[in-house]
Amino acid sequence: MTRLADAHVLITGGSQGIGLALARQCQSRGARVSLIARDSSRLIKVAAQLNAENSEKSVITQSADVTDAAALARAVKQLVDQNGPVDVLVANAGAAQPGHIESLPIDLFSEQMQLNYLGTIYAVRAVLPSMISRKRGHLMLVSSDAGLVGVYGYSAYSPTKFAVKGLAETLRSEMRPHSIKVSCVFPPDTDTPGLAAEALTKPAATALISGAIRVRSADEVARAMVKGIERNRLWVTADLGGAALVRLSGLLGPYVRWSMDRHVRKAEREAR
Repeated sequence: MTRLADAHVLITGGSQGIGLALARQCQSRGARVSLIARDSSRLIKVAAQLNAENSEKSVITQSADVTDAAALARAVKQLVDQNGPVDVLVANAGAAQPGHIESLPIDLFSEQMQLNYLGTIYAVRAVLPSMISRKRGHLMLVSSDAGLVGVYGYSAYSPTKFAVKGLAETLRSEMRPHSIKVSCVFPPDTDTPGLAAEALTKPAATALISGAIRVRSADEVARAMVKGIERNRLWVTADLGGAALVRLSGLLGPYVRWSMDRHVRKAEREAR
């Protein structure tokens, strides 16, 4: 079992959405929380808010872009200097921009891979040497339900989250001799600023598919993540749909694809 009390928990993408909700949950359990995000002004406001709510364990921050490996490593070092070695890393930074593959800017595909997958790699690499030398630590990688089944309209995003799942599965084996735990979480559609931004470019069929799924709150997802960390679960889900996909994705794949095709046909009829 991974204990959060007095653990140093570092969260990338921690200034809003799931990352912010998770920071609050970990702080309430007595963790020393560090946040990394690009927007320094938002980080300052978030830290002040969290510390006003809970003055016993101060939240500290550093601004960095996770796609810049050197800048991210410097930010992690500064946080380690203040909060001690990282006990739990949550590689949460990421974003999605839906759209049809033929109309999305070609550079977007590499940008999504750089942010969602390589940004995770860079975060892991920044904390791993210390974890290996201490033979302790916990890595939580954030994938998505769209990393379990390819979703219409997410050709730039879904493959990056499949890659994160594959990374977690590989690290689970590599890190076992070092007593480092690995978890991978698959959030469903979650009520965050990121989901609101996605709605601006979703194809009609994608919106229909999303409309059939209940949107979860960031707090719900964060609670599931805390439980997954504490219980050292490899696969972590926040709803029954995600749990079923993790266990039965091979069997459920044909049904999920049939359901998506039905929504696509409906959107095409409505567009005529």
